[in-house]
This record gives sequence, structure tokens and C-alpha cells, in this order.
Amino acid sequence: MLEKEKLDRINELANKKKASGLSDREKLEQKKLREEYLTAFRSGMKSQIEGMKIVDPDGNDVTPDKVKEIQKNKGLHDRK
Repeated sequence: MLEKEKLDRINELANKKKASGLSDREKLEQKKLREEYLTAFRSGMKSQIEGMKIVDPDGNDVTPDKVKEIQKNKGLHDRK
């Protein structure tokens, strides 16, 4: 995840944009920070999904084969 200072800056720029607008330099900074945030978010989400094990109400593992293969390659959930 992104550092707190960067998240605070993203929010600060968003509030300033609503209140009085941003300079070209601030717009560029905002774009860069947003891209960095999205990259970190997507990475975290990918890790969450790849580590997930899905079980139906009967206790059967119904994790999609594609995810099982990724888990096998990463050594997760004792996949063999």
C-alpha cells in the first residue's frame, strides 16, 4: 500500500481541485500519485485473489483451475 503521506497528498490535491483548481504542476503530480496508488492497489488485489481458496457449502474445493495453477507455482495451499 501507499505511504500515508502520499495518500494524504492525493486527498489534499483532490480537495484543492474542488475548491480552487490545480496548477499544471499539481495536475501532473496528482496524475502520478493516482497511477502509483492504482498500481499498489492492483498488486494487493492480485495477491488477495491468488491466495484465495474457494470452498462450496459441502466443503469441496471449487477454486478455479487457473487460480489453482498460480497457487501451485507459488507453493500456496499445498497445491501439487
